[in-house]
Amino acid sequence: MNSIAYFATGCFWGAERRFWQMDGVIETSVGYMGGIRPNPSYEQVCTGVTGHAEMVKVVFDPAKVSYLRLLQEFWTMHDPTSLNQQGGDIGTQYRSAIYTTTHEQMQVALASCQMYQEALTAAGMGRICTEILSAEGVEYFEAEEYHQKYLHKNPNGYDCHSSTGVPYPETVSQ
Repeated sequence: MNSIAYFATGCFWGAERRFWQMDGVIETSVGYMGGIRPNPSYEQVCTGVTGHAEMVKVVFDPAKVSYLRLLQEFWTMHDPTSLNQQGGDIGTQYRSAIYTTTHEQMQVALASCQMYQEALTAAGMGRICTEILSAEGVEYFEAEEYHQKYLHKNPNGYDCHSSTGVPYPETVSQ
């Protein structure tokens, strides 16, 4: 049975590509979560008035890729210590966020955050400011069609991800 995960790492185009390339990921889409306006448009989200984050929805087969492995990719593909900004992308829609779909996902997300924070601290980096929230009652609004698989349609398109350069610590079981 497939599972769903939601991740926000700044601009959703590059994040979606990173996830769709992973073995065990069945499907990805980009959209908006965490705001106050139903069915927001990209233009509305970019103004900051809706409160939504640019989100990647990841449908995955947990028998082929663990939620922890998705989180490891999440933590290292962007700078989770940067509040409402990734590189030149500035605004609340570019915040770092995880919306969990199960109690188990919440526990794994919190533990992975602590583990990555230890690695960042050892490297002299700041505190993680990622929102880790339950997706229960939070609607995912799929973005406009031109955003879906944007970097597949535009292979040389914009891909802003400001990684810290700090690898996720090796774990015993992946």
